[in-house]
Amino acid sequence: MLRTLTTALGILCALSAQLALAVDMKPVQVAAHSWYVMGKAGMASSANEGFMSNAGFVITDDSVVVFDALGTPALGEQLIAEIRKLTTKPIQRLIVSHYHADHYYGTQAFKAIGAEVWAHRRGREALESDGAQARLAQRKADLFPFVDDNTRLLPADRWLEGNTDFEKGGLHFRITYVGPAHAPDDIIMEVVEDRVIFAGDMLFRGRVPFVGDADTSHWLLALDHLIDAHPAVVVPGHGPASTEPQSDLTLTRDYLKYVRESMGKAVSELKSFDEAYADTDWSRWSRLPAFREANRANAYNVFLQMEKGSLR
Repeated sequence: MLRTLTTALGILCALSAQLALAVDMKPVQVAAHSWYVMGKAGMASSANEGFMSNAGFVITDDSVVVFDALGTPALGEQLIAEIRKLTTKPIQRLIVSHYHADHYYGTQAFKAIGAEVWAHRRGREALESDGAQARLAQRKADLFPFVDDNTRLLPADRWLEGNTDFEKGGLHFRITYVGPAHAPDDIIMEVVEDRVIFAGDMLFRGRVPFVGDADTSHWLLALDHLIDAHPAVVVPGHGPASTEPQSDLTLTRDYLKYVRESMGKAVSELKSFDEAYADTDWSRWSRLPAFREANRANAYNVFLQMEKGSLR
């Protein structure tokens, strides 16, 4: 009995130590006021503690604005700690790019310190859906103890209707609604003086993007908007910040166009998906990171979208 109790205590201590050990989260400065932290490559897992997406923050003259909260409460807390190493200014506002788990599960850490959370109103639909609860159950299984029964899915304090401009500490911010694209509620944030755009999952830099149930036609329009903005730096939702935004945005745009054109052609020729996928030349994209994990699912989802569209 004593040995069993000792073992159980040892496991609890190990879990506590694991949670206390910080992941490698080093803020990188991309402009005078703008910073970001970059998640690991790959899918969310206990091995990477769910740290597989990016978040950004802007230090103004009087406060801090954060863009995305990362994928677990512990990661949100660590992001706050990393910001605290750079400034003691209050973290007053958190902007959530979209309500996908890897971008907002850290929200409760920011609410705990009094930050005001902004997101687009269509995020409420995602938050209140059965899919949100199913994803939480999946995350509890895959990311325990970093996601557990204490993880709460929290709404925004302010649901935005569309584009919103605001000023904080001498800096000007532009929030642009670009959805439905990767998600129904996609927003991006531009820091005007820094010429930096925090793009969320509009951009997966240097890798195959995750399409899921995205509206790829609107996603392409959003990418055109970003290209036309001519920012100096784009911070993507995944991967390193881009100092050559035109090239990186064009790569994502060209990939989505190719998938749509290939699957659309197959649908018009009444091919099955397996035939369509086998007949498509993927060589331009096959060496990109995440190709094996994402490409077939991306193609299948786009195939279904194009098939549905052809029946209208």
